[in-house]
Amino acid sequence: MGSDSLLAVDDLRTYFHTRGGVVRAVDGVSFHINKGETLGIVGESGSGKSVACYSLLRLIPQPPGRFESGRAMFDGTDLLHCSDEELRKIRGQRLTMIFQDPMTSLNPYMRIGEQLIEPLLIHRGLARSEAWNDGIAALRDVGIQDPENRMRAYPHEFSGGMRQRVMIAMALITRPELLIADEPTTALDVTVQAQILELIRKMQNDLGSAVIFITHDIGIVSSFCDRVLVMYAGRIIESAPTAALFYEPKHPYNQALQRAIPALNEKGRDLYTIPGAPPDVAKPIVGCPFAPRCEYAQEKCVTSEILLKEVAPNHRSACLRVQLGEIDLTPSRPTGDIAVETPVPA
Repeated sequence: MGSDSLLAVDDLRTYFHTRGGVVRAVDGVSFHINKGETLGIVGESGSGKSVACYSLLRLIPQPPGRFESGRAMFDGTDLLHCSDEELRKIRGQRLTMIFQDPMTSLNPYMRIGEQLIEPLLIHRGLARSEAWNDGIAALRDVGIQDPENRMRAYPHEFSGGMRQRVMIAMALITRPELLIADEPTTALDVTVQAQILELIRKMQNDLGSAVIFITHDIGIVSSFCDRVLVMYAGRIIESAPTAALFYEPKHPYNQALQRAIPALNEKGRDLYTIPGAPPDVAKPIVGCPFAPRCEYAQEKCVTSEILLKEVAPNHRSACLRVQLGEIDLTPSRPTGDIAVETPVPA
């Protein structure tokens, strides 16, 4: 972790205490993000990606949620343990989020303009007329036509892609230092998806913001992120710069995710699927949580506690057999088969 580190998360554990038991949604997650950097977090649905980032904003309902341990230092302030007043000064201004489903995040009873300018009124104390003009400019910046009239429209009058643009405008209107994007392109078609990604990249370059990009699609991060965390069953099981993650995988789960990318599938062959299902995180897991689905697993993988360790420069893995040098997961296919670009930092 360098001196440019904007956010440092250490041993974050977010559990949900339910009648059916304790669900370990996030179980000992540690990572950092530097100023201007783009960090990708990937994994299957239910791997803990969103819960980890919701925890940083303290948006987890308590109860049943509870922060069992951990710190999240944002520019010297521990987001998990600071006062509500301190958090309000950061959340929505210096640290903002694009939520996964804009229709459930936007108030259907309020006009778009009223929701868009709210952060400016609360955090910046701007006069209403000035905030309204800034809102019009924000809609124009995200590519919404006729923003003056659109400010007076309701969310149901926008398409899915347009609502997502409104969410981006709302997240960026205060010029945040860190933006969390929670699967912002999941429900969008490919064309709109590319526009949204380019829009986030442009805004990041203009503002110099850091971005945490959450997705279950490992292909999206290939040309968008500087570094990537791979999560599984509430844990980080691999962490690496983007190019290394694709060309030199150090965990069988990462390897399996790449084999499941449709674009890499050979024509005429069945699409690869990872066998089995993710584990029940309501039950304690001693060894590697991926072991029941892993073709390389041995008895020691199930019985030994496995920590995330550096196995190559800036490349960490939680695979015991990779750590011991017993298996090599480097793809045998030519590197040109994977369209990975080395991202240029914002």
